[in-house]
Amino acid sequence: MTLYTPEQATATLPLVRRIVEDLVATYAQWQRGVDEFEVAALRSQADHPDPLAESAQARTQELASEIDGYVRELAELGVECTGFADGSVVFPTEIEGERAVLSWRLGESAVEHWHERGRSAFERRPIAVAVGDRPTPPGGLGHPDA
Repeated sequence: MTLYTPEQATATLPLVRRIVEDLVATYAQWQRGVDEFEVAALRSQADHPDPLAESAQARTQELASEIDGYVRELAELGVECTGFADGSVVFPTEIEGERAVLSWRLGESAVEHWHERGRSAFERRPIAVAVGDRPTPPGGLGHPDA
């Protein structure tokens, strides 16, 4: 598994940002498609399926496949999408020898936050807090030989 420093994670943002922008836009289309399908499905009957329901279902399945592709692209970079609606992603890292994640959201210019692995992005903190507002110790933030 790739462990990122904040600088390495920020350097990937041109590519990550493009993937996440596409993912967020496609996710919004998928949500609208699901809503359309649900409304059309209410009009459907077993012996008379609503053509709009069938069309909406097919389209949402296509969009779900696109979303899966974006998630795989991020995973190939070692990045995990944690929020399809807001474009939140995390990069694996180590902070003072403990596994953690660097956190970034679409619209931010750099990777400047972190949180403990398995915690909510709502609990993210500025990177300076990770090391108590002191200089990062060798091997303290990022991969072991950082």
